[in-house]
Amino acid sequence: MKFTLSWLKTHLDTSDSLDSIAETLTRVGLEVEDVENKAKALSAFTIAYVIEAMQHPNADRLRVCMVDTGAGEPVQVVCGAPNARTGMKSVFSPPGTYIPGKDITLGKGVIRGVESNGMLCSAAELQTSDESDGIIDLPSDAPVGQPYAAWLGLDDATIEVAVTPNRADALGVAGIARDLAAAGLGSLKTPPAQPVRGSFPCPVRVTLDFVPEDKNLCPAFALRLVRGVKNGPSPEWLQARLRAIGLRPINALVDITNFMTFDRNRPLHVFDAAKVKGDLIVRRARDGETILALDGKTYALTDEQVVIADENGVESLAGIMGGEASGCDEGTTDVLVESALWDPLNIARSGRALGINSDARYRFERGIDPDFCRPGLDLATAMIIELCGGEASEMVFEGGLPDSPGAIDFPWSEVKRLTGIDLPVVEMKLALTSLGFHVSGAGDRVKVAPPTWRGDVAGKADLVEEILRIAGLDRVVSTPLPRIRGEVVKPVLTVLQKRTRTAKRLLASRGMVEAVTWSFISQDAARLFGGGSRKLALANPIAADLSDMRPSLLPGLIRSAQANADRGHGDIALFEVGQIFLSDEPEGQIIAAAGLRRGSARLEGVGRNWDGATKSADVIDAKADVIGLLAGLGVPVGGLQIVAGGPAWAHPGRSATLQFGPKGVIGAFGEVHPRVMKALDVKGPLVAFEIHLDALPLPKYKPTKVKPKLALSGFQPVTRDFAFIVDETVPAGDMIKAAQNADRTLISDVSVFDLYEGPGVEAGRKSVALAVTLQPVEKTLAEAEIEAVGAKIVAEMAKRYGATLRA
Repeated sequence: MKFTLSWLKTHLDTSDSLDSIAETLTRVGLEVEDVENKAKALSAFTIAYVIEAMQHPNADRLRVCMVDTGAGEPVQVVCGAPNARTGMKSVFSPPGTYIPGKDITLGKGVIRGVESNGMLCSAAELQTSDESDGIIDLPSDAPVGQPYAAWLGLDDATIEVAVTPNRADALGVAGIARDLAAAGLGSLKTPPAQPVRGSFPCPVRVTLDFVPEDKNLCPAFALRLVRGVKNGPSPEWLQARLRAIGLRPINALVDITNFMTFDRNRPLHVFDAAKVKGDLIVRRARDGETILALDGKTYALTDEQVVIADENGVESLAGIMGGEASGCDEGTTDVLVESALWDPLNIARSGRALGINSDARYRFERGIDPDFCRPGLDLATAMIIELCGGEASEMVFEGGLPDSPGAIDFPWSEVKRLTGIDLPVVEMKLALTSLGFHVSGAGDRVKVAPPTWRGDVAGKADLVEEILRIAGLDRVVSTPLPRIRGEVVKPVLTVLQKRTRTAKRLLASRGMVEAVTWSFISQDAARLFGGGSRKLALANPIAADLSDMRPSLLPGLIRSAQANADRGHGDIALFEVGQIFLSDEPEGQIIAAAGLRRGSARLEGVGRNWDGATKSADVIDAKADVIGLLAGLGVPVGGLQIVAGGPAWAHPGRSATLQFGPKGVIGAFGEVHPRVMKALDVKGPLVAFEIHLDALPLPKYKPTKVKPKLALSGFQPVTRDFAFIVDETVPAGDMIKAAQNADRTLISDVSVFDLYEGPGVEAGRKSVALAVTLQPVEKTLAEAEIEAVGAKIVAEMAKRYGATLRA
């Protein structure tokens, strides 16, 4: 649920700060997931006046600007924007300002010999727009020195809260304001809905066509005609509120229904009365019926779904989405406004069956306030008349409202029994009445009637929960658990301990055999793997070849592989997870995981086979092992950098370093260097990897807000091949990333299927052939769309690497 601070204050009279409101929301059970305050993020950016813009003495495309920031003496700024000129007003950022569009912190600098003390910004650099051709050009009346965000109207923070399934009442801004008022953050000022008196009978009748056992599918249905409306764009304040929560303004009539959905948690639907033929019938759909919905998709219906139909057929999916045939547009002059109650279970089943997720379905399947059916229609009618004009009919109402739940017999002592806190009766009663509960009676036991919008409250424990969340969970006294034999058992494993166990299982699942080798190796072997320090030499070694603490697991694995080969088991894959010693300090003792493949011990199988020649393990096998291990450990490999070249033990042309940035090296993989194998008196081929588990990024425990992408698409993927001529030093992996960046929405996979150097390609250049897969998710791609993506890929390659398509 998302809303703006100004929207909240239309229901809540409060002077509390944004931080206080966010803290209180979480305290009362409405966990704040995000607070977006653009004004705070852009507070350092101010409106400035360019007194003079002169040509830079040492650069044709730069200007030296004297800028009045409204804070004292003019400031000199070097600007490269083509539209920088004398007399303009723009946006200035002083040194020390964080520039969100560039992800940098601005500092003082000297550009081509001229000092620059700040920056004139483009909209793209402030992330207020995608425009980046020049600096922001403001009107002449823009006030110099005023914060730009406030002048632009970005000082209205947006708050997003997580609403649990039982709190359907909090899916409206008015409900959230009610909770905050009960928690002491101001007073509730939500105006009651005033009845609208119709001036003529509604010409459209409504029939609830259900057998008796299906009456629950639509308990109540209210309808009204408003004629003579003028539909057009909604007012700017309404559009701004909808845009702030991610909705696209459409027209006044539709925007009003969307506003009611989020403001009062009352989904409504509007029909263009001119497009409705005859009376409305609410019934089960018939097998074979279809509807073209407002999302532009056609849905095949069964008798499991409830629909609103007329003589033309199905006009709306009840409680889920309207039909396009009767939708309102700019030409609408008469409108039918519907407010109904629907069965939550049927709405949930129908939505899942049809694959439709709408704001209306989200609310109806959780249960909305039944008593607000008619007031909600009155409120929407009044808003339509105010914004669009027109004349309202009398209300048509079919069915009946469900009976209110009975009062709960509630002893005040139940709060202390379940929570351990002793609250005054006055405070407990105030908490309930502030939330809309009706408390009757006196003494130790009272009758509490839940409000109609709280269908989730059914018993004494629910009332205790309501009192406690308003009183504050921080008031619950922490009581230590009883000690067991003097100690409390703490079943705790650290992240490193979990990763150590998981790494062993993952490597074993890749067909590798665990080895446990000595923690001591010879000094010569230690030097081959970056060790050999005198500080790591043993004072009293048990053998001459076990004189030093190992700096790597690989020496022991290599010797073990050779020992197996000497006994006739040359094709072997080994791994070890254990301690290595990089220094004599405690932080120098870390946990590593290493693996080694010798001979033909590949993941696909070992040894000779009837269907082809034996293939030895290579560097690609080592890469697959380490990437599979990292992925299994939950380490995000999307940001992993694979840099050509590895440590001294690896073949320089057949190895790579694994890192998360230059300072985040976590390990390496590759073929073992022939020099190392000769020094250890072993034979190859040998490929290996080693990573430091201590150096891996810690898992993120905070849940992500990114919505999962659709795993499968019903549309045919398209593959296009490109062969680029590039400099031989350009890594193919970088080309893959560049191609993916051309269109992240459509491009689902990029792979290299051919590399060529030779006749037809000039010296120092190479041909890299990429297979690019496009996966549409909304519709089958037209040829023009495919060509457009191809053009983006070619342009990206040309821009980054000077690549050309191979003839």
